[in-house]
Amino acid sequence: MSISEQNGIGGISRRTLLARNSTGFGLTALAGMLAAQSRDLQAADNRTLLHRSRNRPQRAKSVIFCFMSGGVSAVDTFDPKPRLTLDHGKPMPVPVRPTMFNANGSIMASPWAFQHYGECGLPVSDLFPCIARCADDLAVVRSMTSIANEHAQGNYFLHTGFSLAGYPSAGAWFSYGLGSENENLPGYVVLAGGGSPLGGVGIYGNGFLPAVHQASLLDPDAAEPLTNIRPRESAVRQRRRLQFVEQMDRQQLAQRGTNEQVESAIRNYETAFRMQTAVPSLVDLSDETAATRKLYGMESPVRETAAYGQQCLLARRLVERGVRFVELTCLPRPADPGQIGNPWDQHGGLKTGHAEMAQQVDQPIAGLIHDLKQRGLFEETVIVWAGEFGRTPFAQGSDGRDHNPFGYSVWLAGGGIRGGTVYGATDDLGYHAVENVTTVYDLWATVLHVLGVDHEALTYHFGGRDFRLTDVHGRVLSAILS
Repeated sequence: MSISEQNGIGGISRRTLLARNSTGFGLTALAGMLAAQSRDLQAADNRTLLHRSRNRPQRAKSVIFCFMSGGVSAVDTFDPKPRLTLDHGKPMPVPVRPTMFNANGSIMASPWAFQHYGECGLPVSDLFPCIARCADDLAVVRSMTSIANEHAQGNYFLHTGFSLAGYPSAGAWFSYGLGSENENLPGYVVLAGGGSPLGGVGIYGNGFLPAVHQASLLDPDAAEPLTNIRPRESAVRQRRRLQFVEQMDRQQLAQRGTNEQVESAIRNYETAFRMQTAVPSLVDLSDETAATRKLYGMESPVRETAAYGQQCLLARRLVERGVRFVELTCLPRPADPGQIGNPWDQHGGLKTGHAEMAQQVDQPIAGLIHDLKQRGLFEETVIVWAGEFGRTPFAQGSDGRDHNPFGYSVWLAGGGIRGGTVYGATDDLGYHAVENVTTVYDLWATVLHVLGVDHEALTYHFGGRDFRLTDVHGRVLSAILS
């Protein structure tokens, strides 16, 4: 046999020759290998996870992130400050840090009274009568802080641990670290009925992680809840086209070696193909009872309450199906429909604005907690309720509050979380965190921990260094763990 015969024909290697033969036995074999290749990639992900997680015990399986975009006022919700009532109208007795607009007024009392709820006696304002009845399930962190005082930067920091675009979202990290338990659905889903928060869809991005981990945006109110989810051609024709595209991608891999982006594209094609069946059945709520719909507030005459209730119900259906990370979006207020992306942002008219937003989310979130419990999913799911920062204890103008990143409240509930607890504290004005000061890094380190992942081990090498969701920071808040 000649050297040319050993190397191929006309200087073309046998590998190249076979790769170019897109018909015949190559295509036949490809069709049978597609499912196996997808399973192999998932198995590789799982093997990598075992290394990344260091085999920590897993208490929960999924995360539901109720993002309160715009900045909820802690002193009007979960952190009562009697001094604000006593000193209402007086100047601030401590130096005031620069704010977003610097139209700062005097101390402003909360328009809402606080009551104590549950066996734990957790104080919750009258804004949240339904969530208040879940007090024994909540772990309220009153000492959260942010490095950002502007919405877009704050949104990126809360979601990614960095205040600039280009880094992976928390949901992408959870998908990368744990994958999805359902091969027909992605690991990270955003229920985008409320539109994108300020900063844009980049806050849901995969950054430098493989593209398979970016969020799938699902709008339950749209005629087509996921863009292009309805096939425009027969299943047979579509499958043939996907097989051809995958063959081209595999040819590139054979010629150039392993490439995560190409492999992610292959997996995305396959997942998208299967989602064409999974998503329509997911958003079809005809099998839900009238009692369940009522529980979530979907029968409310307030359109925003009904719409947010639909998101909460879909979040339950998603985690029920094994989706790892689900994020909900708030809808614009009816009094200010143009305020898309930051509807909790009341620089004026705080009483009206916060009341409208609380009415939107209160019953649906409480219904979600109750429904997860009765279905045995509460211990498998962590609910995170948070905004990008809080609001000042002093007025902006006469009846609003400006941004306050120096101390605000978030809460967690569900699997691995010790309900009925309060962690950290702000000063007597609710201005600065002064006890157990907490960061976004601590928040995500804790949530990763209850899902069985060591936040220090969950890394991705990019640009010459290992990156983490928690950057070089973060500690698990063991005081709020069960």
